[in-house]
Amino acid sequence: MNEQQSMDEVRQNVRESYAKVAEASNEGSCCGEVSSCCGVSDDDAINTLISTRLGYSKDDLNVVPDGADMGLGCGNPRAIASLQAGEVVVDLGSGGGFDAFLSAREVGVSGKVIGVDMTPTMISKARKNAEKGGFNQVEFRLGEIEHLPIADNTADIIISNCVINLSPHKQQVFHDAFRILKSGGRLAISDVVASAEMPDDMKNDPVLHAGCMAGAELIDDIEAMLKHAGFINISITPKDESREFIKDWAPDRGVEDYVLSAYIAATKPSSTDCESGVCAT
Repeated sequence: MNEQQSMDEVRQNVRESYAKVAEASNEGSCCGEVSSCCGVSDDDAINTLISTRLGYSKDDLNVVPDGADMGLGCGNPRAIASLQAGEVVVDLGSGGGFDAFLSAREVGVSGKVIGVDMTPTMISKARKNAEKGGFNQVEFRLGEIEHLPIADNTADIIISNCVINLSPHKQQVFHDAFRILKSGGRLAISDVVASAEMPDDMKNDPVLHAGCMAGAELIDDIEAMLKHAGFINISITPKDESREFIKDWAPDRGVEDYVLSAYIAATKPSSTDCESGVCAT
């Protein structure tokens, strides 16, 4: 199997896994196999507990359409986003639209939010949620985060919640994120990162990969990829307390010894930065 076929196989595994998540959420049942970084349940109290543990407020949960919060993610990227009225936000791996809808409240009717997800079932779910909630400034597009269906220099900010770790080609994700950001645009990401090299049996486990664990990259490697894509002002802040909920993603596997959640922030250089030599290669 060549490298491209291998990457396509990884994407298809993730796509099928999260299609099950969306369908299970629609049916009001647990997501089953991908119960790691999803936590989907028919019990609203359980989803509330999951999301508040990730850093969302109860007010956040109350203002989105029913079904948008599926307990997905590993943090709250809006905590580091500093969103402003009128901004254009792109949400990578937007799922049912939870973070997109919360972002829409902050950027207001003068702003715009574009969610991108590669799972058709998730896109359908998110679009129904947008219509149900009257979020006219939010749209959802089907596409891969490595090849975003968005024009150059579109976004003021890109957010993402526990999705980039799922990509088999993370360097391309960061390159394409750089492409669609405006000059001076920024990244605000919550994701799972590796604190130590993971054993091969974990790294090659498709269930752990779809569960947001096996695809985690070492912090130094993520920083190197961001620099290679052209980003500056890079900040990667691990959250040691996240090991407590990561332990529940794959009980008795010991994944919490190798991965944890982190906030990742970076900026696309502005013309001023380049004039001062900051963005020189």
